[in-house]
Amino acid sequence: MIRSAAFLALATASFALEPEAVELRRGDHQIEVAIGSRPFTTYYLSPAVSKPYLMPLETPSGVIVTRPFPVVNDLPGGGVNDKSFEPHQRPLYFAHGNVNGLDFWEEDVFDWYMTDHARQPYGHMVLKKVEQASQDGTAATVRARFRLLDPNQRHIAEETQSFTFRGDAKTRTIDCEFVVFATDGPVVFGDAKEGTFAIRLNRELSKPNDHMLNSLGQRGEPAIWGKPADWVNYSGIVGGKPVGIVVFDAPDSFHHPTPWMAREYGLLAANPFGLRKFTGDKNKDGSWTVPEGQSIRFRYRVVIYDGEMTPDELARAYAQYADGN
Repeated sequence: MIRSAAFLALATASFALEPEAVELRRGDHQIEVAIGSRPFTTYYLSPAVSKPYLMPLETPSGVIVTRPFPVVNDLPGGGVNDKSFEPHQRPLYFAHGNVNGLDFWEEDVFDWYMTDHARQPYGHMVLKKVEQASQDGTAATVRARFRLLDPNQRHIAEETQSFTFRGDAKTRTIDCEFVVFATDGPVVFGDAKEGTFAIRLNRELSKPNDHMLNSLGQRGEPAIWGKPADWVNYSGIVGGKPVGIVVFDAPDSFHHPTPWMAREYGLLAANPFGLRKFTGDKNKDGSWTVPEGQSIRFRYRVVIYDGEMTPDELARAYAQYADGN
């Protein structure tokens, strides 16, 4: 017997999980997010840090899938001789390694760690205004505007970061949008490996437990690093529980499908500019210039989940996102 499309849609909807209430709590330099009355993450806007970030990211059951440092600019003892330590890699952030020749990815406060840094000058971001912090039952949205500055406090550009938070009994979802405005002359994103939308994961998800899968069915860093794909999923066991996190690249985001800087040590990053760096082809150039008065937009969805998601489930979830749901 062939079932109608309407019946299948009804059957699918009947298994949907109920959305949970989302709440925001504003502080002096941070905005806390709770879903289903449980802490989920905090948006840190401290002027003491070179860039804003979200920390931590928790599953509905409370498993933290991101690493627990740095806290502002404080780091745990030890680990500094490990090249994967990378103290500038915040739990979730947006930054690029070459914007008008400035490094917004790494941070000057950790310059002591960057022994191989090419002495490229550092840029930093300063909050201009929280433009929105609203909650509406089962969703909450935060949008903040920042000034991008050089070491002499000269304006390079402005950027808005927008996050919409939702969740249910199995998942936590963040819809992310980043818009860079060329307010003070052209903005040039250089071809650089270090970038751009990134999440640094819990150490228990890193090598040898780095289970990575992309939308093309490729697995592991050698197959995924530097390759374009609709999404990359990172899963494993944390605290004895199966968990995962997937990042979807929106069809209308810049240079979709984006290449991925996915590393086995626990970095999951979408970098649409690293073409020469990823391919090793000196004849290619992934740099991009935004003319003065114009802007460039990036959109992603992050889904953090308890348990496991099959490749088919991930593909269906991406299709829903791509359709605007």
